[in-house]
Amino acid sequence: MKPPAKALVTLAKFAVSIGILVLLLRAQDLSSLQADLLAVRLDMLALAVLLLFAQTFVLCHRWILILRAMKVPLDWLPGWRILMVSTFFNQVLPAGGDAVRIWMLRRHGVQWSPTISSIVADRFLGLLALALVILIGVPFLLSRTSENLLLFAVLGFVWTTCFCAIALLTLDWWPSRMTAAVPAKLVQCAMLVRNPLLAPQGRATLIGSATLIPLINVAACYTLANGLDAQLSALDAFVFIPLVTLLSAAPISIGGWGLREGAMVAALGLAGVAPDKALAISVLLGLCGLIVGLGGGLMWLVAPERADFTNRVWSRAEQTDAAPV
Repeated sequence: MKPPAKALVTLAKFAVSIGILVLLLRAQDLSSLQADLLAVRLDMLALAVLLLFAQTFVLCHRWILILRAMKVPLDWLPGWRILMVSTFFNQVLPAGGDAVRIWMLRRHGVQWSPTISSIVADRFLGLLALALVILIGVPFLLSRTSENLLLFAVLGFVWTTCFCAIALLTLDWWPSRMTAAVPAKLVQCAMLVRNPLLAPQGRATLIGSATLIPLINVAACYTLANGLDAQLSALDAFVFIPLVTLLSAAPISIGGWGLREGAMVAALGLAGVAPDKALAISVLLGLCGLIVGLGGGLMWLVAPERADFTNRVWSRAEQTDAAPV
């Protein structure tokens, strides 16, 4: 993407985040929102930060298992450091986290194909786990809303994700005419992406860690709701928070800001939570994420990947590696 196009995309993302936030704030009583933010119980706020911090270890474990399935020998501590730094850049740059993760992994001498494929596999497995959690919550969602459009969208996402997973796992069974019509590098990437799902060792741990990540997000939101004395049950948090996570993951805003708040107000409204309380929960969740991200920013300042590799080693790696997928 050319620099002018990147600038336009970035401006569009800022516009989406700011526009949605302005609309939400205009519809709310700002004094009530401010009172909620200041009245949150500090122990619950600290617990939410700890939950999101613990989530980084689970995210790292998932990514390390994916890399090992792709025969990439990355140690756990460097992997966690890279993930923390990418978390920081996700907060301050549009789609910057994955780019930094790729750059730092390349600094460890990993070739382009497994580097990019590991990020794609990590994202896809996250979506697959989120779809599983949402699917489990569908029966409870049916009893809480009669919005056909919402139910159609939820089921559409679940079935589309499941279809993609099945298509990926059965890639070897596709007729040769179909695979021949797909670019060879795309097929190569797909084969690498599915390796973690087919790996005999660590597959159960991989799926378990992937499923645990959205549940930690649910627990963090439920903790913040308790800290605000919002009337949100654990079951309603399990049903609605994954939907908020899904919507806020769309790459059309800065760090999910705006999308997350709009989705939180709409989703928790179905659970009977007042809009000001729902908005406060979302803002506090974003601030907790920023606190965790700041830890990654500090790690970036001392990251050995910035200086440990000489230009000569980097140039040689560029010459011998395969072209980007």
